[in-house]
Amino acid sequence: MDIGVVLQCNPPASRVVDLARQAETHGFSHVWTFDSHLLWQEPYVIYSQILAATRRVTVGPMVTNPATRDWTVTASTFATLNDMFGNRTVCGIGRGDSAVRALGGKPTTLAALRESIEVIRNLANGRSARVGETTVQFPWAERSQLEVWVAAYGPKALELTGQVADGFILQLADPDIAAWTIGRVRAAAEQAGRDPDSISICVAAPAYVTDGTDAGLEHARDQCRWFGGMVGNHVADIVARYGGDGGGVPAALTDYIAARTGYDYNEHGRAGNSHAEFVPNEVIDRFCLLGTPADHIAKLKELEALGVDQFSVYLQHDAKAATLEAYGESIIPQIRPSVTATS
Repeated sequence: MDIGVVLQCNPPASRVVDLARQAETHGFSHVWTFDSHLLWQEPYVIYSQILAATRRVTVGPMVTNPATRDWTVTASTFATLNDMFGNRTVCGIGRGDSAVRALGGKPTTLAALRESIEVIRNLANGRSARVGETTVQFPWAERSQLEVWVAAYGPKALELTGQVADGFILQLADPDIAAWTIGRVRAAAEQAGRDPDSISICVAAPAYVTDGTDAGLEHARDQCRWFGGMVGNHVADIVARYGGDGGGVPAALTDYIAARTGYDYNEHGRAGNSHAEFVPNEVIDRFCLLGTPADHIAKLKELEALGVDQFSVYLQHDAKAATLEAYGESIIPQIRPSVTATS
């Protein structure tokens, strides 16, 4: 299993680049960032600096969207980065959340998401793509290689993922929910005539390494409670679309938002988010990785047994450097034995 990290593009950008460099030093395979240009700084500018400061990590958004980014510009950005730094990028994409809602918009349709995936992937892999009534192609991108991974929760989005995506991103680490979503993606892939095992599976969630004390665990929960609020935005959409039973979505995912009263995107992805107070400890324990290194290793191995190829650490809390170091020294060597920290 690969281990990645998800960063916010909070200023100064040099701090983001430094965290990415530290992550590579500690054996992380991927560096992802949020993509919300109003809430944080522009990630695609920062990617160039991350790639210049590192040698091996793969870089990309978790996740971009088809609404606030022109599809051809997105493809050109990745193809250009690949030309400059080798094929070290990946495009995570979804229907749109914070980047869209901060502008007063709504997530795109699944049809638009499907079309954008094909356009971005074709262009960024040197192939032609149909955009409206025009066929376009980058004449300089013949060596570029880009995979497009889709973030999804609901039944229809999971079906689309299995049909067209190179990878699936699940933004929570509950093993039961992971098993259900992975099963839906793989079933859709098989029905579409694809090899289900060809789709990379990535689970992303906050991880906080503690000393094993009750006080340490409570602090970790408070630092990661924001994540339940973020996931709740997507779950609320699912319930609104499919009704109270979520269209067959497990109750373990949908039930906890009953006490949700609203959300302020100005606090999105931030520890101490006041709009995440409704999230109970039990949900944080299921959705995140909290506890001693041994606790993290046990849950990672449980996810790996379900077919997860990568776990990515959301690093939005007060122990960024300590988490990277703990993973590099105590966790990654147990999950990826061939990789050791080089700090």
